Amino acid sequence: MFLAIPLENKPSWRSPPWMTVLLIVINCLIFWGWQAPEEKVVERAAQVYAKTDLPAIELPPFLAHLKEQSAQDNARYERSVLQAAAALYKQKAYGQLYALMWQEKRFRQRLLTGQIITTSHPRHAEWQTARKQFAPLEPRSSFTERWSMSYEPGAGWQPLQAFTSIFLHGSTSHLLGNMVFLFLFGFTLELALGSFTYLAFYVVGGVGASLFALMFYAGMGGYGLGASGAISALMAMYAVMYRMRRIRFFYMLLFYFNYATWPALVMLPVWMGVELLQHLWGGKQVAYMAHFGGLLTGAVLMWVYMRLQTVEAPVNEEELARAAAKPLTDAVARAQRLTDALDFGRAAPAWREAARLAPRDPAILKAWFESARHHPGGEDFHGAARLIFKLPATTDAERQLQLSSYRSYRQRAKPGMRISADTMHGLVRSFVRIGALPEAEKLCQSLQQASDHPHWPATLLLLVNGMAQSGQTQQARAWLPALQQIAPQDPVTRWLALQS
Repeated sequence: MFLAIPLENKPSWRSPPWMTVLLIVINCLIFWGWQAPEEKVVERAAQVYAKTDLPAIELPPFLAHLKEQSAQDNARYERSVLQAAAALYKQKAYGQLYALMWQEKRFRQRLLTGQIITTSHPRHAEWQTARKQFAPLEPRSSFTERWSMSYEPGAGWQPLQAFTSIFLHGSTSHLLGNMVFLFLFGFTLELALGSFTYLAFYVVGGVGASLFALMFYAGMGGYGLGASGAISALMAMYAVMYRMRRIRFFYMLLFYFNYATWPALVMLPVWMGVELLQHLWGGKQVAYMAHFGGLLTGAVLMWVYMRLQTVEAPVNEEELARAAAKPLTDAVARAQRLTDALDFGRAAPAWREAARLAPRDPAILKAWFESARHHPGGEDFHGAARLIFKLPATTDAERQLQLSSYRSYRQRAKPGMRISADTMHGLVRSFVRIGALPEAEKLCQSLQQASDHPHWPATLLLLVNGMAQSGQTQQARAWLPALQQIAPQDPVTRWLALQS
């Protein structure tokens, strides 16, 4: 058994992970509201069943069925389950065997249709009488079985159950274990992705895990359920999001546990390898391939999303505070020596380390950016640009640094610029203040595609005001249709309308 839990971040209750909490509440409500009561009905029926004549008639064929199933290559039940069932029968623990038999759909169908205890059976009449008396007490249908992934022959792809099954659990311990991991990985991803993107990825990861598992377990009988496939997707997204950043983990291997700091992305193949080995060697009572499918789905989702959208992984404030306590002068001196030697490949990471100690120092950020621009496709180039663009820009010197960096970044960045909408709005404000109107207008043209952003009206009005004050009336009038939609009563809009 291998377990690895990240200890990088703590939940921020200033921006509470309400979607993660809501998912936990939904899982608990479904389990305690529908599944747990159903289990109690089965337990009560099992107690009655144990006192009837049915166990002596039905359980021997059921044990033979388990033996037959365990001998098949794609058996759902292993020999250990068969041995445990045989031991229960010897101990006359008929109630526990009834609960197992009630879950075995194929056997129950054959039993209730008279294919197991046939008319030629010496106790057929006695069985019919006992069955007729017990039938009113037996659970009629299974909520869990209805909404889980069926692995029965001919069940098909079941897209609805691929979704609903990720909110079901087999036991209290199964539920609690999954909810702990959901919270540990979920709150960090929700903070990075936003609540609704996070929810969409959770669902897609869970459905992908369910359908992936179906390819391996179809025809084996039984059913699949649990949030662990969706949670595995979150684990993979976490690893891809942090990439090679070193993350502190608590890990346990068999009975040994400790703390270690590893690159986050290294954990992805480790987690996938563990699930694959457990599938091959660890048995089939746990849907390990659902975990593997979740890891695969989550990794692909996050990789594609990060190619299309900038994702800023949450930063551990305690780690930053510890880093800031290091001597900044030593870090800057080392980075400067490498820069002077024109060893830009090593200088950029050195300046990055200095920037960690002084993330708002314009001189350090500029040196980092200038070193990293020799490798425009590297993460250092994008990271330095992002920090420069997020400077408070309270002075013209900082605004000029942002402008010169933006021009270089726009020209060199590979495969393209990675700037969030919030950052772009901030750059427009900086550029307008120093009169860099062409760059500000270029950014506004990009931002117009997401005109539902809350800062969009104020940003556009600032740009148009700047154009009007600098005498660029003709260029300002080009924005009149947009202003008439978002701020029709603003004085600038009215003034421009009069100029037409």
